Amino acid sequence: MRTTKDSKNIIKKSIKDSDVYDLLLQIPAGKVSTYGDLAKALGKNPNPIKVPCHRVVMSDGKVGGYFYGSDKKKELLEKEGISFTNGIVSNFKNVRSVIIKNANKLQS
Repeated sequence: MRTTKDSKNIIKKSIKDSDVYDLLLQIPAGKVSTYGDLAKALGKNPNPIKVPCHRVVMSDGKVGGYFYGSDKKKELLEKEGISFTNGIVSNFKNVRSVIIKNANKLQS
């Protein structure tokens, strides 16, 4: 499944940069938060299958959480050709796409 124009519009209509910045300003000095905390505070993905949030994994290649459970997330990724070894994405460096802001494409 590729990101479609519709899914990009869902994201743009749902979350603005200012929403994220406002949340970041709420983290006091001497405290930290996580990407998951920020995502939860921003609200759920309104369409987790159409907007492929299951393709986001932890920075160490572990599956991480998912609205429908990590087993379902792993299943969806395996259907797309991603394999796992001991719960970690196999060949993580080779299948990782780094998002480049404002470039409208991914770096592989």
